[in-house]
Amino acid sequence: MTTTPAVVTLRAVAHRYRTIVAVDGVSLEVGRGEMFGLIGPDGAGKTTTLRMALGLLAAHAGEVRTCGLDPRRERRELSGRVGYLSQRFSLYGDLTVDENVAFFAEIHGVRGWQGRRDELLELVRLTPFRGRLADRLSGGMKQKLALACTLVHTPELLVLDEPTTGVDPVSRRDFWRLLASLRRQGLTILLTTPYLDEAERCSRVALMDRGRLLVTAPPDALRASAGAALEVLARPYREAAEWLRLQPGVEEVEAFGERLHASLGAHAGDDATVARLDAGLRAAGFDVQSVRRTTASLEDVFIQQIGAAETARAGGPS
Repeated sequence: MTTTPAVVTLRAVAHRYRTIVAVDGVSLEVGRGEMFGLIGPDGAGKTTTLRMALGLLAAHAGEVRTCGLDPRRERRELSGRVGYLSQRFSLYGDLTVDENVAFFAEIHGVRGWQGRRDELLELVRLTPFRGRLADRLSGGMKQKLALACTLVHTPELLVLDEPTTGVDPVSRRDFWRLLASLRRQGLTILLTTPYLDEAERCSRVALMDRGRLLVTAPPDALRASAGAALEVLARPYREAAEWLRLQPGVEEVEAFGERLHASLGAHAGDDATVARLDAGLRAAGFDVQSVRRTTASLEDVFIQQIGAAETARAGGPS
């Protein structure tokens, strides 16, 4: 749990869709000023968890507090303190950029919103396009406009559900720069993302799978717990990848172009293991250009955590 004042607190919360348990006993806290990421595959329970925190879904078990409020009983008050950007945030295509922000300002009862609108459009770099219809914006520009609309009432908590899904890489980078700027201004951000490279930017992440929380920690701490990994450049690389997958101590091998990333786990990253794999590749006849130890990725962590959870469910050894 975080030691800073909690903006969001979930204690053993659960939610079911008929006979399907979507969230199962999740407990976490999001401290003020944090950028907290819920990470996991489709169906992990991330969006359901967000919606319980916002009061859009009832928790069938456990306790939820958001901005110090009960999100179901005090939903109206909470709506003025939270900005929510969902996967299907609705802009009005027949309104201009200016008119969309003005519309959301009026919905939230913001007085004197013109200055706030100008500030936000400058922040998201849409000032030159303020007279353009929303339907004529690119995907990345629509997402930035949606963010401006979400922030117009100056919320203390920003909740984002997979905000960059379907957005081009350049727009994704720009969007994350905006989030970093907002966090520096003191805004608390709670988000979900399927992209593990984006999760690296969070102050803390919670890995979820099948409705359960696997682990919560800063990304650096999670990577350190996963042990070492190898970056291997050897030819032919497909055959080298298959050879590595068969070796003791190698948990997973992924190809990134012609470079291979081999996770060695928490207890197999010593110099002797690295030297053994390097020598083994050469002895097997591969053209080895480099074998070097590197930091484990969040993907390595996630694979290890899912494997450990599956082993526990099967009743096997940890």
